[in-house]
Amino acid sequence: MSTPPLIGISTYRDEASWGVWRQVADIQFAQYADAVVEFAAVPVLLTPAPAHGDDLEAAAAAVVARLDGLIIAGGADIDPERYGATPHPETGGIRPDRDAWELALLDAADTQGLPTLGICRGMQLMAVHAGGTLEQHTPDTVGHTGHSPGGDVFGTTEVSLDRTSQLAAVQGDVVRGPCHHHQSVATHPGFAVTGRAADGSIEAMERVAAEGDSNARRFCVGVQWHPEMGPDHAPIAALVHAARVDRQSGR
Repeated sequence: MSTPPLIGISTYRDEASWGVWRQVADIQFAQYADAVVEFAAVPVLLTPAPAHGDDLEAAAAAVVARLDGLIIAGGADIDPERYGATPHPETGGIRPDRDAWELALLDAADTQGLPTLGICRGMQLMAVHAGGTLEQHTPDTVGHTGHSPGGDVFGTTEVSLDRTSQLAAVQGDVVRGPCHHHQSVATHPGFAVTGRAADGSIEAMERVAAEGDSNARRFCVGVQWHPEMGPDHAPIAALVHAARVDRQSGR
């Protein structure tokens, strides 16, 4: 039997409660790991443990070298300074430790050609990592709050996918998925938009291979909805499949 792929999932470091304890912990929604396990892969939680400068880059490179795939998970707003913007009044919950760690993971993933999936914040960070920018408060541009009803409630978004995209191949032309975001991708150098909501907001993107790119067939996809929270885990299935194919081919 072949060894199952190892899929890294980025996490928070935050105060949490369990049993008699209230302590700082490394945490993430269990649905991410459950979805990875569903497709016969092994989830590996990637903590934003303190590291600085070259240590952070070296840590990320060492981790990515041992993985077969990477999920940059959802979460808090990205620091606008990362894309040269002034904070919007609605921008909050910034986590510099996650920003730095996940950007280092994306650097290493690009260098090593690792299959990568960004979910919600993860997709936004992929755009910022590539030199792009964000809409800091999507209701300002679309005129409604349907993408994030508030609190711990998920909305539902319908996304039309480009029929030639990697996602459409596993998802079909239209997907309805849970959503919880007040920010969205505005500019995305190096990525093609492959999915939009009816209001025009960018809901999916895929890496465009540069001429002569040795990783031209690499799976590098971002989705704005939360597939792990709904019944359809197709983007995660596609990531695991890409990781398994790369492992079997020796890439």
